[in-house]
Amino acid sequence: MAYLRCFDPVRKTSEDFMLRKPLVTIGRAAGNDVVLTDPSIAATHANLVRRGGQHQLSVVQRTNEIYVNGRLTRSTTLKDGDKLLVGRYELTLMPGQPEAAPEGGGSASPADLSQLVDFSHALMREEDPQRLFRKLLQAVVELSKAEKGFVIVLRDGKRHLAASHNVGKETLDLSRVSDSIIDQVLRDRRAVVVSDAMNDRKFGRSRSVVDLKLSSVMCVPLLYRNDMLGMLYLGNDAVTGLFTQSDLALIQVWASHASMIVHTALMLNELKVSNRNLREQLRRTGQGDIIGSSAVMKAAFRMIRKIAPTDISVLILGETGTGKELVARDVHRLSDRTRKPFVSINCGAIPENLLESELFGHKKGSFTGAVTDKVGKFEAANGGTLFLDEIGEMPMPLQVKLLRVLQDRAIERVGELKPRPVDIRVVSATNKDLETEISEGRFREDLYYRLNEVSLQLPALRERGDDIHEIARYFLNKFAEQYGSKANGFTNEAVRGMLNYYWPGNVRQLENRVKKAVIMSDRTLLNANDLGIQASDKREIKPLDDATEEFKIDYIREALELNNWNKAQTARDLGVDPRTIFRYIEKFED
Repeated sequence: MAYLRCFDPVRKTSEDFMLRKPLVTIGRAAGNDVVLTDPSIAATHANLVRRGGQHQLSVVQRTNEIYVNGRLTRSTTLKDGDKLLVGRYELTLMPGQPEAAPEGGGSASPADLSQLVDFSHALMREEDPQRLFRKLLQAVVELSKAEKGFVIVLRDGKRHLAASHNVGKETLDLSRVSDSIIDQVLRDRRAVVVSDAMNDRKFGRSRSVVDLKLSSVMCVPLLYRNDMLGMLYLGNDAVTGLFTQSDLALIQVWASHASMIVHTALMLNELKVSNRNLREQLRRTGQGDIIGSSAVMKAAFRMIRKIAPTDISVLILGETGTGKELVARDVHRLSDRTRKPFVSINCGAIPENLLESELFGHKKGSFTGAVTDKVGKFEAANGGTLFLDEIGEMPMPLQVKLLRVLQDRAIERVGELKPRPVDIRVVSATNKDLETEISEGRFREDLYYRLNEVSLQLPALRERGDDIHEIARYFLNKFAEQYGSKANGFTNEAVRGMLNYYWPGNVRQLENRVKKAVIMSDRTLLNANDLGIQASDKREIKPLDDATEEFKIDYIREALELNNWNKAQTARDLGVDPRTIFRYIEKFED
């Protein structure tokens, strides 16, 4: 028979595990034969199989790390006395039966355990690192009966005082601690207790001990996995309160619990700072409320800044969900009218019989239901900007009236003959091809040229490259904060899926997908399935010959239109044989 002796260097405790079964499992999960509560250890980390009189060790997954006698091992046969390092635990294969532990040796009392539970609960309720450090230190000072205490944290390799207790305000720095003792804790990553500092063989002649006239000191590292977050430093100046090894063992247990909570609080604080920095970065890379740093968006931003200070009419073109209203608002924000109203109306969302009243207002009694005078959108926007969204949906009769208003800069309310002058700038938007609408008789050409003094084409989301990830991060942070979600990023698979996806609904669709994922998923990193896409979803890529042929067809059609379909002139302009033009015209009909 043999057994494993497990030593925990953090808690300074040992436990023996008899190897009675042919298969012994080692891991973090409660169902294992040897349970090691270190977060760096896998749920089931390794197996120990007994064959004859030997024990064969093997890791469950290739990524699981285990060291045997200092060497990284995946599978080996163990010998008596071999030492295994798993996470922070040191396991030794021992022959025979373990000796019975003396009764009551080093066990914690029920009062100590109850106090430790209360301590952990108090710390877990605190998220702010500064308040957390103060509460931690106050509790440990009371427990150890120390006269004073410090919490020292490590940032960028330097020591910083995070909290102090029972120390005058004039000494809130690291001048009241022993550099020699702290140096040893940093170097060895192990706790130190100096019961009688002045007479200690190692530290008694240390300059910091002599200068500070220290009597007794405990210094305990705050360790999380392989990271050293800082240390607890406790001191007594009176010879009547010397610290013992028992005091150190108790403080170490408290420090191990506190380390996990401190690490979580620091990570949460770092995440909040990162979110603030990200929002600031997005504000710098975007324009106003528009996020984007791709070349196509930078070109759009340059145009916005050029046209905004003028009173020129702007027609914004783009697919549904590309942010046309955001651009309209930005044009208004950067104009001289920014302090005046910005009024928006969706021409496709209001019934035709009510649209005229919405635009121009009406006089009381002018039609059934007109019980009071009504101010229309044009009057409401007087001095500011009127945004006509979905202008391609406006009925033809209203297009005539809108054209007159744009020419005369005056409106007439429904049922009233008195013109009312208005001073407005008109910005319109549509996802339709208005030139096609004109050719098919659904949109007035003269109105088109009034609205389209300058046009701004917004790219589809799928054309914006890495902007997709930036926008998704913005929505993730926004909704995670709104709904209290722990989601804070995307997996690489999700990022690839977002960049490859076609996004027919553009930014609006992306926003809805991220919002749903934040609400429904319990993961910290959202994956492609959470977003309802596949990492393999890829936009269609046509063969180069097909794409080239499509370009030629479109380009020749455009050249023919510019030449009023004069085929000979078009052939001369393009430098091709006229028969080439006739051949492509046949393809138009296809």
